[in-house]
Amino acid sequence: MHALQYELTLPADYDTGIIRDRVTRVGHLLDDWDGLGLKTYLLRERGVHGSPVNQYAPFYLWNTMEGMNRFLWGGAFQGLVDDFGRPAARQWSGLAYEEGAATDAPAAFAVRRREPVPDGAELSGLMADAVRETRRIAEADGAVLAATAVDTARWELVRFSLWAHGAPKADGDVFQVLHMSAPGRDRLPRGRQW
Repeated sequence: MHALQYELTLPADYDTGIIRDRVTRVGHLLDDWDGLGLKTYLLRERGVHGSPVNQYAPFYLWNTMEGMNRFLWGGAFQGLVDDFGRPAARQWSGLAYEEGAATDAPAAFAVRRREPVPDGAELSGLMADAVRETRRIAEADGAVLAATAVDTARWELVRFSLWAHGAPKADGDVFQVLHMSAPGRDRLPRGRQW
């Protein structure tokens, strides 16, 4: 599993209806993308769920590097680049993935939390803790799924979870899920990724 996310931070007075319309128009294009586990089309709106910004920030879990590379270099990503400029696309190696207690429910919210891997930390123990935390989040009421990945260039963990309803039971930035393409979700490897 490989995670990818880019963020488009938009002006405070930006009409987020433009993003909603865009997702309605193009969101289905990845519904059958080979190599994609899932893509969530995420939106934060300033003042909603504590967000200080308007931000469009799709989050991906990939089953294959080939699928991700075909998306980035084969033309699909170019449409976003043409409309908004080329964002930094962050990438993380998968640590853990779990289906949630509400696995069959549609996702309404996503929570993303990035945190540094502390200097001097014993890596195997820290990563084992991250796997256990992923499982704990997935078992919470309303959880659709949970995943954790690591960026070894920045030594940063990213925790990502989807929630069906109500207040998410995970800490981090809360996003609205506008659409989810999940052609290979059933093939994302469960549990620890090593």
